[in-house]
Amino acid sequence: MLFLLFCKNKGNCNNAGKGKISIKVQLKAVLQNRPYLLALAGQVLFGFTLYGRNADVLYYFAYVEGDASYYTRYSMCIIVPSIIGAACFQPVFSRLNNKGRTASVFALLTGIAMLCLFFFNVKESPIAFYALSGVTQFFFSGFNTAIYAIIPDCVEYGEWKTELRNDGFQYTFISLGNKIGMAIGTALLAALLGKFGYVANQPQNSTVLSIMKHSFTTIPGILWIVTAVVLYFYRLNKKRYNEIIEDLESRKNQSVR
Repeated sequence: MLFLLFCKNKGNCNNAGKGKISIKVQLKAVLQNRPYLLALAGQVLFGFTLYGRNADVLYYFAYVEGDASYYTRYSMCIIVPSIIGAACFQPVFSRLNNKGRTASVFALLTGIAMLCLFFFNVKESPIAFYALSGVTQFFFSGFNTAIYAIIPDCVEYGEWKTELRNDGFQYTFISLGNKIGMAIGTALLAALLGKFGYVANQPQNSTVLSIMKHSFTTIPGILWIVTAVVLYFYRLNKKRYNEIIEDLESRKNQSVR
């Protein structure tokens, strides 16, 4: 009895008694889950862009701006926008009624703000630079909340579509996608810096400085816009999600009878 209640609470009743489900079966189910595939693509891009830029940020301030201590001020300027941006996910979602589209809007605005950062620097225009950094972080935090809020909906959609609920597998794959993006982004930055002559604690050549600046501004900016385009095609809105939940409940009630 307790096991059945646990299954019902977790939404795993469809899998109860089936034993261990093979990876092949779970992969096949995931490939039929279009909203999840879009979320996964978004996570790969997210990991690539976020961690690639994070790997570059200290290089940027130390060599492009000429003083690593600027990073401390930069970090302080983005704390409050991070909190506010995360809190703004809900009101934006309430208007759009689509978590993927909400993430798309935040990604697009993050990309635009990063592209604008290319035209400013700490030494010549500190107010504009730090203000844009705060705006960028505000939109990024909204996206960060939205992209993870998508996953539970994908789980419900997958169960409705394939009659297989594999939440753990989907969450694991999402995490893997993010880590793959992170590995590629950070490795690519290191490879480019090494190839064009980066030497630690020395003045850098113009090509290396250009890579550092573009890796902090234009490259992630463009990739955020690409992420926005990908997530724009996420069609699982609030109305459709509620219909899916009702249908799942109806199936469960019928199976109990």
